[in-house]
Amino acid sequence: MVTRSRGSRLRSHLLATLVAASVAGPVTGVSRPGAVPAPVPAPAPPLGAATPAALAERYAASRAEILAAGRTATRHGHHWRASRLREMADPARHFLSFDGRDGGRTVEVFGELSNAERIAVLVPGAGIDLDKYGLLRGGSMRLRAALGDRSVVIAWLGYATPSSVSLQAMTPSRADGAAPGLRAFVRELRAARPGARVSLLCHSYGSVVCGRAAPGLDVADIVLFGSPGAGVADVGAMRTSATVWAGRTAGDWVGALPDVSIELPFGTVGLGGDPVSPGFGARVFAAGGGGHSDYLASGSTALASLALIVSGRG
Repeated sequence: MVTRSRGSRLRSHLLATLVAASVAGPVTGVSRPGAVPAPVPAPAPPLGAATPAALAERYAASRAEILAAGRTATRHGHHWRASRLREMADPARHFLSFDGRDGGRTVEVFGELSNAERIAVLVPGAGIDLDKYGLLRGGSMRLRAALGDRSVVIAWLGYATPSSVSLQAMTPSRADGAAPGLRAFVRELRAARPGARVSLLCHSYGSVVCGRAAPGLDVADIVLFGSPGAGVADVGAMRTSATVWAGRTAGDWVGALPDVSIELPFGTVGLGGDPVSPGFGARVFAAGGGGHSDYLASGSTALASLALIVSGRG
């Protein structure tokens, strides 16, 4: 049951968000990532077992898609995107999949997947796309360095994230669309590396994706950090056997959001219970200071905690 005061706070926040979006829209609309054309990618070859040969085939296929998207971006005058894609096509980088359309979807591997004992799948939140992919990549690399040998981090940008300032970022609709893809990816990963320990690390709106995908998912941990909610009321509603963790830095603005869900004629607004509250039922880990984008910063308390959880020593 939503109280009148909490419902009023949510309505006030919705109004502020919509006003901000109306101001930002005319400024950013011309260069929105979804406006950059890209070819339809060929279906990715099945991964099967994560042998070096099978991985090399998959990485080569994804690199070909990146190069094709780069050529398309150049032909249409999108030189910033073309430059980023040339960087992504470096043979030293390893992508399991790539789709340059609608802001971009891509899955990059950091570490040697063929012998991985621990795998962290990092699910980003709102505002991450190919033009801002460096933020996700940097965090993935720092986490991989903290984990050490026989560990892999996979940056799963497998969905069209909502804009950071939008009504979509306050509803679970994008997460509902993303959840089947995350479930399918985890199934493929488990089949390829059946003996590895897999953890989902879900930042910000990525927590909603993980919360919606959680039922029956074969992972050891689901970690919600910087989370505005997981699209569910509590851990029980996630229907998972995984250990659910939650953490929030002292300076994260997400803590000021109302933890409610309201059913409106056009859908649900609000993202459920607060994952770090006692009533949610998650195991709360130390996240230290910093803001919403600092969880994977070098030397941070949150980064150390996440590395311990992925390693099974949380």
